[in-house]
Amino acid sequence: MDTLPLAVSGDDAAPLTPDQLRELYTLMASVRHLDTSAIAWQRQGIIPGYAPELGQEAAQVGSAYAVDTSRDFVFPTYREMGVARTMGVDMVGYMSTHKATWHGGLYNPLESRLAPIQAVVAGSVLHAVGWAHGQTLENTGGVAMTYFGDGASSQGDVHEALNFAAVMKAPVVFFVQNNGWAISVPTERQVAGGSVAARAAGYGMPALQVDGNDVVAVVEATRRAFAHARAGHGPVLIEAMTYRRGPHSTSDDPGRYRSLDEERDGAGADPLERLKQRLLAEGIADEAFFAEALAAAKAEEEAIRTGIQALGSRPGAEMFDLVFQEPTPALQAQAANWREESEHV
Repeated sequence: MDTLPLAVSGDDAAPLTPDQLRELYTLMASVRHLDTSAIAWQRQGIIPGYAPELGQEAAQVGSAYAVDTSRDFVFPTYREMGVARTMGVDMVGYMSTHKATWHGGLYNPLESRLAPIQAVVAGSVLHAVGWAHGQTLENTGGVAMTYFGDGASSQGDVHEALNFAAVMKAPVVFFVQNNGWAISVPTERQVAGGSVAARAAGYGMPALQVDGNDVVAVVEATRRAFAHARAGHGPVLIEAMTYRRGPHSTSDDPGRYRSLDEERDGAGADPLERLKQRLLAEGIADEAFFAEALAAAKAEEEAIRTGIQALGSRPGAEMFDLVFQEPTPALQAQAANWREESEHV
């Protein structure tokens, strides 16, 4: 499905260079190793919980690769570690949210252009549309991109966001990672018609459905969507067809709702292996390059793990400063007592 009328022009129209293709593989290798390691961290008690993204590396790296961090802004869910890594976010700061030491992470959203992790299902789409409409009013040329899954597409917030964005021609890219499952329910049982992209027509919005396991295809589709939105033509919906190869979260047991055979059959081509074979076939990389990428990914993961383990507890009194805009007298007294007691510990 491709209903986007505008073609990309300028630098974004050029094919990805060999250097860019190698960079994409390096990013995906880093994301894959960090993702699988984070599951081990949870099992070891280093972090209390994590939402894996095994199999979605191409969708996340490819889409984030198209972002212009000098003017765009990205609104993630709780499963966009690959997006954060591709955008250059400090990963110790990002993963601090998974350690539950800070509600929005220790990275700076304004500097990184990545909004805080959003745990409310489909909550990020409303924030993205609001920000995008602000860019229209201020004529900045900035585009918002928001992520959500096929399961979240059934939320009413998504309808409100799509409708408002289309009516106001807000420069926002709705990036749907259709990974086949809304926790334990397959897409065909909770998305009427089986396609989220098909819904865009009801809002008068162009849509792209792309192979989410092909990182090059994802980059090209996202560039087209950004060009369309940046030119003042309004929002675009991209549905990246991929597969969640692991559990919904570290507290989930996918064996309760699908078999290993079903998982293997539905997963399709591995995104990393797919790009690796292309690089080899085109003579862009050799085995030494892939070994170096893996070694770099392991070293990076070790540094991030060390940084996370070194994070101390956040002061409990911060809740009084950040949660309550106008604390009641009782809360003010409680905060004062807490700080006084902390000073004597």
